[in-house]
Parts: sequence; C-alpha cells; structure tokens
Amino acid sequence: MERLVSAAAAQADEASQPLPPLREDLRLHESAPDRDGAPAWAIQDPVTNRFYRIGWFEFECLLRWPGTPAEIAADIERTTPMAVDAAQVEEFARFLEQHQLLRPSAEGMQRLLAQASQPGWRHWRWWLHHYLFIRVPLVRPERLLARLLPWVQPLFSPAALWALLLASGLGLILVARQWDEFTHGVMDILTPAGIGGFLLALAISKTLHELGHALVATRLGVRVAHMGVAFVVLWPMLYTDTSESWRLRSHRQRLAISAAGVAVELALAGLATLLWALLEDGPLRQAMLYLATTGWALSLALNASPFMRFDGYFILSDLLDFPNLHERAGALARAWLRRTLLGLAEPDPEALPERTRRALVAFALVTWGYRLVVFLSIALAVYVFFFKILGIFLLGVEVVWFILRPIWSEVSVWRRRWDEVRANRRRLWRNLGLAGLGLLLMPWAFDVRAPGVAHPERLQVVYGPFPARLAAVHGPGPVAAGTVLARFEAPDLQVREGRSSAAIHALEQRLAGLPAEEGGLAQQQVTTERLREQLAEAQAVREEVERLQVGAEFEGVWQDVDPALQPGVWVGVREPLGVLADPRRWVVDAYVEQRQVARVLPGAAASFRPEQHLLAINARVLAVDPARSQRLGHAMLDARHGGAVATQSGSREALPVEALYRVRLLLDEPLPALRETRGSAVIEGTRQSLAWEGIKRVLAVVIRESGF
Repeated sequence: MERLVSAAAAQADEASQPLPPLREDLRLHESAPDRDGAPAWAIQDPVTNRFYRIGWFEFECLLRWPGTPAEIAADIERTTPMAVDAAQVEEFARFLEQHQLLRPSAEGMQRLLAQASQPGWRHWRWWLHHYLFIRVPLVRPERLLARLLPWVQPLFSPAALWALLLASGLGLILVARQWDEFTHGVMDILTPAGIGGFLLALAISKTLHELGHALVATRLGVRVAHMGVAFVVLWPMLYTDTSESWRLRSHRQRLAISAAGVAVELALAGLATLLWALLEDGPLRQAMLYLATTGWALSLALNASPFMRFDGYFILSDLLDFPNLHERAGALARAWLRRTLLGLAEPDPEALPERTRRALVAFALVTWGYRLVVFLSIALAVYVFFFKILGIFLLGVEVVWFILRPIWSEVSVWRRRWDEVRANRRRLWRNLGLAGLGLLLMPWAFDVRAPGVAHPERLQVVYGPFPARLAAVHGPGPVAAGTVLARFEAPDLQVREGRSSAAIHALEQRLAGLPAEEGGLAQQQVTTERLREQLAEAQAVREEVERLQVGAEFEGVWQDVDPALQPGVWVGVREPLGVLADPRRWVVDAYVEQRQVARVLPGAAASFRPEQHLLAINARVLAVDPARSQRLGHAMLDARHGGAVATQSGSREALPVEALYRVRLLLDEPLPALRETRGSAVIEGTRQSLAWEGIKRVLAVVIRESGF
C-alpha cells in the first residue's frame, strides 16, 4: 500500500511540473485529414528537415504549450469534447523530447555538446552503424529545377502521356517479333564492355529518375532541399529529398511525387525499346538496349517493391493514404502475434476496421519474410565482395544487427510478460519446444537429389579410325554382334601394301640367290634385317586395313546415322558416324554434392524422373565414385546448355564450380526412346539428425574460413 501511495504521489508531482518550452524554429503545417476524417497537422523540424504527423489531441497540446501536464489536460477536457488525462500529455512530451523538438535544458545542452564533440564519421562505431546506408548531400537544386520546369511542362499533359504509352506499347510489340535477337543482345551485357555500358545506362536512368521526383515536387510547390548520393552497402545510389511533400494536403499529389521516378524510368525504357526495334545494328542501338533493360528490370524488380523503403513503399502508402505503413503494420502484427501465440491481452495500437487490420497484419508478415531474404542476401554479398576478414566481420554485423536483434527484441518482451501467459498455454509451448528439440535430434531419412543423365549402359559410338574415305555404312536398325557397321577405304594404305609386298618379294628372291661365302653371309644378314622391316611394315598395314572395317561389339540398335554420309565421302576421326546402343539395360549418371555424397551407399533405392515427364522410374545405386569429378561427362548437364550444374566460365570444358561426385544408378526398366535423357535423380540417403547436420555445416564453414 505504501508503494502504491508513493507511486501515485510521484505521478502527481510529475504532472504538476512545468513542461520545457518548444523550440522557436519549429513550424506547424496543416496536413491532409486522416482516413476517418479527423484533422491532422505536421510538425516540421527545419534543422533535420523531418516532418512529424500529429492529430487533434497533439495539436491542442501545442496550443496550450508550455504548462504543466495537469493544466494542459484539464484545459483540453474543459474546452473540447476529448477526455484527456495528464499521463497522455506527459507521453506526448516524451515524444517531443525524444525527437529533440523541445528547447533543451541545461542537462540536455550538455548532452548535445557531448554528442557534437563525438568524432562522428571519423570513428569506427559510426561506420559500424551506418555502413549499410549513408546519405551524402551534394547539391541544392531549387534554382536549377525552377529553370527546367518550364521546359518539361508539356510532358505533364495528357497528350504526352498517351504518346508515351503508345510508343512503349509499339516498342514492346516490335521487340516481341524480334525476341531472339533482343535476348541475344541482353546476353552481351555479361561481357566487360557490356557491363560498362550497363553501368553508364544505369547512371543515366537513375539520374532522370531522381529528376522526375524533383521536378514533380517543384511543380506542386514542394521545396527540394537537396539531392545527393546514398551508399547502400557502400553501393552508390542517387537520392532526392522530397520530405516536405508531407505538407501537401492531397495524398494524390504525394502519390504523384512518389510515382514520378518510376514513371520517368518506365517512359525512358519504353522509348528506348521502340528505338532499339527501329534502329540498325550499331553502338546507338546497343545503348538503347542497355537503357531499356535497366529501366524495365530495375524499376519493376526493385523500385516497385513495397516491402522496402523504396518508391514502391511510398507509392503504396500514398495510394492508400496510410502514412507510416511499415511501422503501423508491424505494430499491429506484433500485437496479433502476442495474442495468437501467447494468449496475452494485447490491445491493438490503433483502432481500425477488421478487414484493414487483417490486411495490415498479412502485409507485415510478408514484409518481414521479404526483408529476411534481402538482409541474408546482403550479408552474403558483403561476405563475398569484401576481403575475407572484413567480409566475415560485416556478415556477422548484418546478421546480428538486422536479423537477430529485432527477433531478440520481441522475444525479450515475451520473456518479461511470460508470467501473464496462462498455465495451459505455457505447458503447450514447453511441450512444443521439447517436441521440436526431439525432432531436431532424431535421425531422419532424407532423400538426396541430384541432376543426372540416363543412357544405355553399353554404347558404341563409331568414328573414322583415321582420315579415310567411306566405302559403306549399315542402315539404321537392330543389328547382331559382329555386324559390319561401317567400312572405309584408304588409297595410301593400298599403295603402302603394294609397295611392301613388292619389296618383300624382291628381298626374298635376293636372299635365295646369295652365295654361301663369307661376303655372301654379310649381305645375307643385311638383307634379312631389311626383310624383317618390310614384314613388320606389311603387318602394320594389314592392321590398319583391318581398322577400316568397324563391327558391332554387341547386339543392339544402330541409330543416329547421318543421312548425308554417302559412300565416297571423306570423314575425320572426330566425326561420329552413328551410335550402337543396347536398349535392354539403362543407367543414370547422377552428380551429387560433396556434402551429400557420404549419405549415398551402393544398393540404396532411387528413382529417376526424366525432364518433361510426370512419372519417375525406380532404380538402385550401382556405384559411387571415390574421387570428385574433374569434368562433367555429359554436356547437357552444363548450365550453359540449360542444365542444372554450374560450370566455370571461360573454360571450354565443363568444369563444375562445386565439388561433385558421380553416382551411377541402374534403372529397373528402359526408357522408351533410345536417347540420352536429362532429368533429376532422387536417392534414398542414410538417416541423419538435423541438429548434427547443422553443427557439421557450421564447423565446415569455420574450418574452411579459418585459413586467412
């Protein structure tokens, strides 16, 4: 009881204390009414050029400022229909103090002086907190915008809008008729010259994008304080300060400013698309391609997203006339989570219709998921693009500060209010936690998935043994073992064979006519050695002649015979004449990642689903290669040919980027078409614990990255 009395006395004493006065340089602007029709105003801080939207209650407080909270609350309650207490006034005073809108006291001045004496950007802590987003103002463009506005005024007419829409539509239609050529030109961006052109086009497009924001704002009477460069993860991006657009009472006008940048970029992309379709090949046409791709891709993929604070967010916020969309939706979602998961009596931070509340909660949940993916991608990007020590450090900062910190902040609220959770709900969460831990520790049988190619186990590809003339080729169809598939002729071998036969005959006659004297014996030795050389030459010629006839090594189907190969045509050693396949036994060469190959054992069950087929074929594992594959055995698996395996760029051979091991599967039944078929293999892996697998991956990364 004594504590309650003392607390009440402290509150009464605080309510009777006079509030600090407001800063004299603040400005108050009447703003557009809220969605429910309630009047609204905006407090402008000219030092930071920030605007703070307030409602009727806060406006009435400002009219009576300064004073004591109790006096202000009593006067508002006496002269208006609002029911107000001193605590609400004190809360508004804390808001003003938090955003430095009050005249600082002596202690506050000391804090401001201490902050001003800090090294700021010269200190590593500043960079730690700001490296993800740094804004550097460069110009104050008011005079330039005022001069440009009369020149671009005709572009705001309906006729200009319809002309741009028609030109963009015509350009898209013409590009659709030349789609192959357009996509081939896009691939040229991956070259060094293409990357340079793309960056130049990006700079032009983004400059016009920001000028669009600035010109529309100037046309509507909004002052553009400054323009400059913002560094997002140290990547430069232009920006325009249009924060004073909150002075506009019409949300349609604010929407026009927000959408101006994307509209300019899309208009530029549409015109560039039309010009690309009309121009002849050359540097100018390629420049139009760069402008078109940067405009369409970046405007639609990045700026139009409402889940980050880019143009898409402000467009959606102005379109719905719903300021602070992210913050208000996030507050509603947190309250919903506390009610749904913990059963807490958590009120909504603001009263909204049920349909609107549900939509905002769903929007917040999608935004959190989207940002999780974006922040993880940024973390991996800073890890990859910076040198190792700095990359690992920034990766940790990104994960801890932008992912784990918000989660821990909400979990901390749950911990503080855990006693408010009903006993049955606490037991439910404890049981769910134990069940989740058990599921993590339990060994599970997870399948191993890998890209693969199915082909007959026995294949005989017939080539020319050496440059020779084709004498005959067997027609396609089933053949028996030993059947002659192709026969060749080599005129030079015939000449060599005749020369060797004549030389052997002459040497044999000469050897028979030599006298058995001492001089004859010496000549006999020389002649015998020459005869042996000619006999060896004749044997080599006979072996070469035997190679001119290629027979079937096994019974199968002779196919893929080139109809252009007719008798009398000369063929080389790299030109295949046909393929002999045994259709009775099929295998699959699947390529498994290094971290998964230990879970694949010979004899394990598997399946293979060919591309563009719904049903899979059962199989079993025959063998697992003990060493990683240095190159892909099948070119169709290469990502450059539409496959699923990434290979090293700049190499003619298909060298995998990741360490892959070949696993051979035996299909239970053959494929109907005697063709190598690309598909995906699913192999039954050994059981593993999710927790142990996660620990192994973390340790593997630590070991891999520990070598500086």
